[in-house]
Amino acid sequence: MRNIGLIVGREFRERVYKKSFIITTILMPLLMILLSAAPSLIMAFAESDNKQITVIDESGIVAPRLTSGEELSFEISDKELSEAIIEASQNEDNFGVLYIGKDIVANPNDVRLYTSSSSSLMLEESIAGQIEEVIESERLKEYNIENIDEILKKVEATVHLTTFRTDKEEQSAASSAIASSLTGLVLGFLLYFILVIYGSMVMQSVIEEKSSRILEVMVSTVKPFEMLMGKILGIALVAAVQIAVWGVLLVIFSALIMPALMPDNILDSVQQVQAGADVAAIATQQELSPELLTAMASVLDTGHIATIITLVLLFTVGGFLLYASLYAAVGASVDEAQDAQQFTTIITLPIIVAFVVIMMIMKDPNSAVVYWCSMIPFTSPIVMVARMPSGIPAWEIALSLALLYATFVLCVWGAAKIYKVGIFMHGSKPSFKDLWRWLRY
Repeated sequence: MRNIGLIVGREFRERVYKKSFIITTILMPLLMILLSAAPSLIMAFAESDNKQITVIDESGIVAPRLTSGEELSFEISDKELSEAIIEASQNEDNFGVLYIGKDIVANPNDVRLYTSSSSSLMLEESIAGQIEEVIESERLKEYNIENIDEILKKVEATVHLTTFRTDKEEQSAASSAIASSLTGLVLGFLLYFILVIYGSMVMQSVIEEKSSRILEVMVSTVKPFEMLMGKILGIALVAAVQIAVWGVLLVIFSALIMPALMPDNILDSVQQVQAGADVAAIATQQELSPELLTAMASVLDTGHIATIITLVLLFTVGGFLLYASLYAAVGASVDEAQDAQQFTTIITLPIIVAFVVIMMIMKDPNSAVVYWCSMIPFTSPIVMVARMPSGIPAWEIALSLALLYATFVLCVWGAAKIYKVGIFMHGSKPSFKDLWRWLRY
């Protein structure tokens, strides 16, 4: 254990004391916050100029009912289409010409937009949406129903479904499927990159030490198994520290910064939801969607966030230990990183499968495929982490962790047998048959 501890300390210090690690650890949470706020900032500051469009309406039905706004201005014209197009191309303030056919109600496709520059999808959808409303209104008039527009407005309804978990002790707490799914996807992506990046780091480190013949010198005083375990545990500790720091920053952000940024009325509403108040009633009062209100309540629940971070840390360490042992065995069996391609492809295949499966969680977090992938140790670190925000029973999480760490013990035993033979092999590219023979030594 003393030798393993020395190697763990060396691997840990070599990486943690680097400026790149410190900068990444501190800047990553800030970068995630900026990325989450980027769409809103882009929409706020990237407002497009108002586009003036000349409308030639041969039906005489649509043009008077087109509504101008901040981005579009409609100007009705009785000129010929060709003449209007020429004038629009010569006028810098005119974006284009909208032509509406005579039989637009019967033939909704008889619409053309002539522009002097490139158009956009949102602009075309905005114009098409207004024309669709006029056509639908005209078609409804054929049924001779008085005040049809008022009737339709009265019967319009928007349903915000509020979900409650009856299998939980806190039955009054509402859950948000959208918030849970998005949180699960973010956590799944994060763990995916951690496993791939840090696992490859272990393999590259072993290859470099093997190429420089450092390992051959060290085995005179340290057993190959001790070297393998020290290297894996040292880099695993680096990943654990990074996630722990991110978790602490996230808890601080949730407990102190977020409440300070929220308006008092919104914060009061969120606290009422956390206390078990009616989400739908409070959302209606504050003119917010119940999903958004529930999501904010989850973000400000520091106890829930701390639990999630702890479980993510356990799955990250377990998943890393499992895959790092395999990457280390591959690194010890080859002389160059290019030679490891055939082995790393098989190692990363379960990670890619898990990456695909987490996309299915939004559809059904309890489906058979998702459930079994959250139990199989080679996919469970990613899939189970992505499932947890949906409210998974504690026994499933405990069973998944037990299987994960038990499989790590088996894998590190087999990896150590390959490792202690592979570090002395030079000049030849091993095959799967060779690895199997080394396992049987």
